[in-house]
Amino acid sequence: MNESVTLWGIHAGRGSEADALFKKQCVVALGWAATPDLSSLPGDRQAFKDAYRAAYPEQGDGNVVTSASQLFRFVHEMRVGDLVAFPSKVDRRVYLGRVEGSYRFVGDASHTFKHQRSVKWLRDVARTQYSQGALHELGSALSLFQVKNYADEHLALLEGQVVAPEPGRDETVGPVAEEIEETTRDFVLKALARELKGHPFAGFVGHLLEVMGYRTRVARPGPDGGIDIVAHKDELGFEPPIIKVQVKANEGSVGAPIVQALYGNVEASEFGLLVTLGEFTSAARSFAHAKANLRLVDGGDLVALVLEHYERLDSRYKGLLPLKRVYVPEAVEAE
Repeated sequence: MNESVTLWGIHAGRGSEADALFKKQCVVALGWAATPDLSSLPGDRQAFKDAYRAAYPEQGDGNVVTSASQLFRFVHEMRVGDLVAFPSKVDRRVYLGRVEGSYRFVGDASHTFKHQRSVKWLRDVARTQYSQGALHELGSALSLFQVKNYADEHLALLEGQVVAPEPGRDETVGPVAEEIEETTRDFVLKALARELKGHPFAGFVGHLLEVMGYRTRVARPGPDGGIDIVAHKDELGFEPPIIKVQVKANEGSVGAPIVQALYGNVEASEFGLLVTLGEFTSAARSFAHAKANLRLVDGGDLVALVLEHYERLDSRYKGLLPLKRVYVPEAVEAE
């Protein structure tokens, strides 16, 4: 793609509220209706942050930065002549156009999407004509974003070329699936680290072990002698194997001394399990590898267990980790 041409992606609202506005009135627009006419603001990002914060004082700093940045780019970085891609959720086509006008503010109270620019729609393309990677980039969580990775694909389709890969041979499927899975893993780890600091994390791990078929006893808050949970299969906790569990609700590295300390509390007939939201050092893993009755579960392993047993988790933990089952494409290797 010509480096002098910028391609923007834009959405018509979370619920496609502006879909008809975009198509019938040939505009692209942003909401945030409480913000004022942005043309009167100085051309710097801080002024946009201040205006957004004044309009939405209840929003956190992160939301202020993200939203104000999109408004700034819409007013000052998007230029006449730039291209725009609008993925419609209504008819599942991607509308490609050219920005025709400068920023304008529509003060009519009936308009929710008051920040507008006129466009000329040049072509609309079925989503099936795109690679999975290009569609994933268009699915950005932002309302306004610059299309970079697959801009050439949009330009080719704009010119009438056929670019859709053959079914089963779309090389972008693998990276897209990996990114979705990685995003989910990151979400679970961040939620656990933020909401279950200290002893509550032990309660969560104990519950996870229970849905895996174990009975557990979670130590009360306070000194625990290095053992946070005792897990066993029988009701009274007499039958082997007995599993002594220590948990670390931090995202840093767990070294060999901590693993060795846990193992010092494990009898020959028992098993030791150390669970952390972070990672284990190579020395810690080497120590555990040599012990048949010792297991280490790092953040990645923990997320895999959470996803495997998610449906059986208690509602309070599902509320903490709101997830829904989805299917992602599986990469198929070419013969």
